[in-house]
Amino acid sequence: MKILVIGSGGREHALVWKINQSPLVRKIYCAPGNAGTSEIAENISIESTDIKSLADFARENSVDLTVVGPELPLTLGIVNEFERQGLRIFGPTKEASEIEGSKVFAKDIMKKYGIPTAQYEYFDSPDKVKDYILQQAQDYTPLVIKADGLAAGKGVIICHTRDEVIRAVDSIMVQRVFGSAGEKVIIEEYLRGEEVSFMAFSDGEDIVPLATTQDHKQIYDDDRGPNTGGMGAYSPAPIITETLNRYIIETIMKPLVLGMKKEGRCYKGILYAGLIIVNGKPFVLEFNCRFGDPEIQPILVRMKNDIVSIMMSAVEGRLKGEEIQWYNEASVCVVMAAEGYPDIYERGKEIKGLDEAKKIENLVIFHAGTDKKNSRVITNGGRVLGVTSLGADIKDAIERAYRGVKTISWEGVYYRNDIGRKAFSRLKP
Repeated sequence: MKILVIGSGGREHALVWKINQSPLVRKIYCAPGNAGTSEIAENISIESTDIKSLADFARENSVDLTVVGPELPLTLGIVNEFERQGLRIFGPTKEASEIEGSKVFAKDIMKKYGIPTAQYEYFDSPDKVKDYILQQAQDYTPLVIKADGLAAGKGVIICHTRDEVIRAVDSIMVQRVFGSAGEKVIIEEYLRGEEVSFMAFSDGEDIVPLATTQDHKQIYDDDRGPNTGGMGAYSPAPIITETLNRYIIETIMKPLVLGMKKEGRCYKGILYAGLIIVNGKPFVLEFNCRFGDPEIQPILVRMKNDIVSIMMSAVEGRLKGEEIQWYNEASVCVVMAAEGYPDIYERGKEIKGLDEAKKIENLVIFHAGTDKKNSRVITNGGRVLGVTSLGADIKDAIERAYRGVKTISWEGVYYRNDIGRKAFSRLKP
């Protein structure tokens, strides 16, 4: 088979790495790819949003399966166009991808089908929000302000006072710091708990869950500072017990897939639920229409199955009876970022120590924001690398991942020092 992977981040490098292990595959393309994908696949200079050019490339090169990494081309309708041309593609349609493309749509679907989530209101003008806030008596339990559309994981602001809410709304709806994502906002009750990520393959009717994982969204240690696209992740996540795992499948994942089918939005691809566990019960913070990044990186190094076979089953509507096997070892991914991320950061810094880090046993370095210049690997984004380990247990995996991190350097490198530590309180002595 010939496979085309669309995207340029750590998620796409991890997918290329895993797809390359399939005996079904003889050629992999990645568009546009990065310095890491170029070592395994043939990078193609087509941006992920150039749907026509991507479809033309897939047709002209007899690509057997296209795998879409980022959410933006999915919400723009890349699956619809590929299917219109008779090209096989893994991912949800534009209509199904609205589960991530619009938080208002997602909240309304959850409400309609009884999926547990925080109470909410949504507004299409800043004046309506301000009127609503001024009518509230309390001053102030936290409220969560969310931009409605895509904001690269950063369109969420937690507010503790009326003034903070008003400033957040001005930032999102007036200043448009998240662009068109700020045309509407959701005001949501603040749920206090622990966040986890839960992903599953879907063929529109049946689902096959992936291993459990926990992301670290905030930029600083101890979950402080603004949200990012994710500063690290680990798998498995002991907060999700076998009982809770089944509960999530039966009360969140299956109802959403079946509800989308009833809405005429058949959901095929990866369904990602960002959850918060409150007193042992899961609530949905958001749904995403693609693999989580960096969550997929530790998951894929634990996955025994041929991922291409699972993807084909999802595309062709025959997931029923499929089951994924996992290595017992734990995995940790530490994101190494550019100084200044998630705000303003510089590019073009030479990355040193990659060859030395590759020598560490059971360590994989997934590239995200990287490029090659005169045979040198340089930084080319906010999140630059995902240093991902496999260890006998979570402590071993953490030690191995940070050994790799400390081997790599560039001017202004930044990373969190506490990835994976949340698991410690739940480990058996």
